[in-house]
Amino acid sequence: MKIILDGMGGDNAPASVVEGAVLASKETDHQIFIIGQEELITEELKKYKYDKNKIGVIGASEVISNDDAPVRAVRSKKDSSIVKGLNMVKNGEGDIFISAGSTGALLAGGLFILGRIQGIDRPALATIYPIVGGIPSLLVDAGANADCKPNNLLEFGMMGNIYMEKVLGRKNPKVGLVNIGTEAAKGSTLTKAAYDLLEHSHMNFIGNVEAREVPKGVCDVIVTDGFTGNVLLKLTEGLAWNILQVIKKKFTDGVKAKFGAALLIDKIKGLKQEFDYSEYGGAPILGVKGPVVKMHGSSNANAVKNTILKGIPYVTENVVEIIQNSVLEIEEITLSENERF
Repeated sequence: MKIILDGMGGDNAPASVVEGAVLASKETDHQIFIIGQEELITEELKKYKYDKNKIGVIGASEVISNDDAPVRAVRSKKDSSIVKGLNMVKNGEGDIFISAGSTGALLAGGLFILGRIQGIDRPALATIYPIVGGIPSLLVDAGANADCKPNNLLEFGMMGNIYMEKVLGRKNPKVGLVNIGTEAAKGSTLTKAAYDLLEHSHMNFIGNVEAREVPKGVCDVIVTDGFTGNVLLKLTEGLAWNILQVIKKKFTDGVKAKFGAALLIDKIKGLKQEFDYSEYGGAPILGVKGPVVKMHGSSNANAVKNTILKGIPYVTENVVEIIQNSVLEIEEITLSENERF
């Protein structure tokens, strides 16, 4: 397998990207190609001992920044690491593309270069949602589509269900729809219509879930529109960070508190690790004709390493092909629901 890694994407590129690639290469036999400004990447690689048969460098002279207009940048910067990497996947020169660069450019590039899976209306960003004391869930959509139609939420649920089973190894995952109440009749026109579609799917749909239940791990796949999903994700991240800061302050306030902290240090570290995005890898862009994974913009070397390693099953388990084969069910459910009215 050839893993194409964007060497210029993210706040800490290319340093953290290169270090992460080196760490990952020690745990897999697959080839990793870092794409970007060759001189900078090569200079970083000189700092490490690594198997040169496992890591290669591919030159790309241009960089798409977060300040660039995504669509225009994808169309004009043909020799950028993002455009060149996506084209390598399209042309069969790479099996998966991983980047911590501009989310907008990745989404635009995924659509323009790889194209949508036929039958999927809207590709979605799926991201790991940490569960305190439990196994993480998968949130779909995490921000790619602010405005959605009912069939989009059905697509998100089915794609998330497949990814959860094939990549994250969760058998028969529970799928829940984010809503303001658990009753089927609750919510907006969008969620009520989406509920009907999801209910008639072959997924293990458990119905509506309220936001307060999501952090408890009530479902494995959290389905919502991109606007709500992004707000939910960022609220959780901000709340978790603030709680950890309060705990830290309480345990460093006085001698007794410091003594207590010393006794509980392993528990505190464990809690912090549960909310550490670097442990979970990146967020796949589901619905495009090729494996693409978006990493957090501030990804460190550990995050890069984990994204590479956890991205491998995305390819080996043929997730893109399985989603393509599931489109027929989506069409049947949507048609059946339309015939009811």
